[in-house]
Amino acid sequence: MTSVPPSSIPVVVAGALGRMGAEVVRAIHDASDCELVGAVETTPDKEGLDIGEELGLGTLDVALTSDFEACICSVSQNSHQTGPGQGAVLVDFTHPSVVYDHTRTALAYGVHPVIGTTGLSTEQLKDLSGFAAKASMGAAVIPNFSVGMVLLQQAAAAAARFYNHAELTELHHNRKADAPSGTCIKTAELMEELGKTFNSSELDEHESLSGCRGGLRASGLRLHSLRLPGLVAHQEVMFGAPGETYTLRHDTIDRSAYMPGVLLTVGKVRQLQGLVYGLERLI
Repeated sequence: MTSVPPSSIPVVVAGALGRMGAEVVRAIHDASDCELVGAVETTPDKEGLDIGEELGLGTLDVALTSDFEACICSVSQNSHQTGPGQGAVLVDFTHPSVVYDHTRTALAYGVHPVIGTTGLSTEQLKDLSGFAAKASMGAAVIPNFSVGMVLLQQAAAAAARFYNHAELTELHHNRKADAPSGTCIKTAELMEELGKTFNSSELDEHESLSGCRGGLRASGLRLHSLRLPGLVAHQEVMFGAPGETYTLRHDTIDRSAYMPGVLLTVGKVRQLQGLVYGLERLI
């Protein structure tokens, strides 16, 4: 375990060799106010190797481990910082099947979770929010760390006041495990805060191929998911009205676009007294 200067934020990255996780490790390494203290990765032949050497950053004295709980426990014990604005931070970009357990484990050990992994259900988010509130622990679940995406979501919520017909499409690389994306779901939720019903039917639709009209939410919004190699992360919201369409689109060209949002959240999560959902709650 590396020694952390008092002014630095100790950070653990879970999914450290993944596409997003590796980018986060580089960003934490370059940040003047953060110190990488743990790296979790389940790739069997990488156990014990130095994360810095694996990513071409030089020796960082942070060994890769597949034992998530042991890593979080060790970091908690070695971060002699308690109270508001103190403690270690977990940044998680792993898999929907483990992210709930990772978040609960981090909170239990007093490590502030910053969750970029999508796929948490509404029930799981409610449970985690209650758990964080009881522990008075700051936590953040951020479906998308892009400032541009936050702006799109705010524009979509505003446009939803004026349009009664809308559909959402998200496009990602073919290694994304969940569909639709958490970002797309979050966008729909913001549009639905008006309490209105969208896309009232004007005829009895019939799908000759099941699912071709997308996933139908209770509000009437339809969400469509595309998965192709060559894509990174893209989202489109299309509104329709007699004689016109209005389209909002955001394209992520490189994962480095997410890093300012990740670092902002890492810097703010320790000041919170509960769980926040969405980057717009922090900027």
